[in-house]
Amino acid sequence: MNFQLTTGKTNDRLPVENLCKHLMGKMFADKGYISKDLFEKLIEKGVELITQIRKNMKNAFMPLWDKLMLRKRSIIETIIDHLKNISQIEHSRHRSIPNFLVNLIAGITAYALKEKKPSITNMYMTGSQYV
Repeated sequence: MNFQLTTGKTNDRLPVENLCKHLMGKMFADKGYISKDLFEKLIEKGVELITQIRKNMKNAFMPLWDKLMLRKRSIIETIIDHLKNISQIEHSRHRSIPNFLVNLIAGITAYALKEKKPSITNMYMTGSQYV
């Protein structure tokens, strides 16, 4: 598990290289992460960035499995939304910076220690309800 705090006006692509430092395999992202420079840096580290293409881009061959997994991004976004609500990570009225950090670390720790984590199969089996 890895996370990085950034300001609201930070480009989402900037922390990706640091977050994927110890990863290998495939990373599925939305169109906002399309960048030739980022793609090349991640390939050098052993991470394949897979995104949908924009309207003005040439169509490229993509294995069927990658296309199917790219469609699962919406389910992953739903799981992240549930995590923010259940772990109460997203809170806009913190009174101090230490309070914000304690709340964030507590939410991430609660998720890490949770025995039954949300998954794609749980989302299908129980209608997006999990305990």
